[in-house]
Amino acid sequence: MLLKLVVAVAPSQFRKNMTDDINPIESDFNSALSSYQDGQDLIKVAQDFQKIIQQIPNHFAAWTCLSWLQLLLKNNEEALAAARQAVRLNQQDPQARMNLSLALLATNNKGVREHIELIKKMAMMMPDVKTELKESVKDGFDRYPNWPELIKINKWLGF
Repeated sequence: MLLKLVVAVAPSQFRKNMTDDINPIESDFNSALSSYQDGQDLIKVAQDFQKIIQQIPNHFAAWTCLSWLQLLLKNNEEALAAARQAVRLNQQDPQARMNLSLALLATNNKGVREHIELIKKMAMMMPDVKTELKESVKDGFDRYPNWPELIKINKWLGF
């Protein structure tokens, strides 16, 4: 499902790096993610992730989720900014890099190939990455059939 990689890493990262006052944010994050998975209004879910980011600006998982939502909402410039921030905060997150690639394509920017090559390397070294990204691609097509940028990314990644 969408962003399992991000969700699996984010809580443990913040437990290590933050004090107990992060628990409400983790709860908000999980609630927003559940809202997305339950098919709730994407604008509302995006607003939930924005609130999380306002409270913790370096929450890379929230940035990654926000970029995906902005892409689904066709807010491509906002998606690009969010995806760039997600990659800045966690360069090892393949979902963030895929979102950035999608946003770069959607805004006619250069640099897609570099991210695609890195994602391919990650997927070769860690088979779970490929599985999770395939699920994310499927989720994207379920929510935005014939998504032009995702069609290209899917082809380039060989999914």
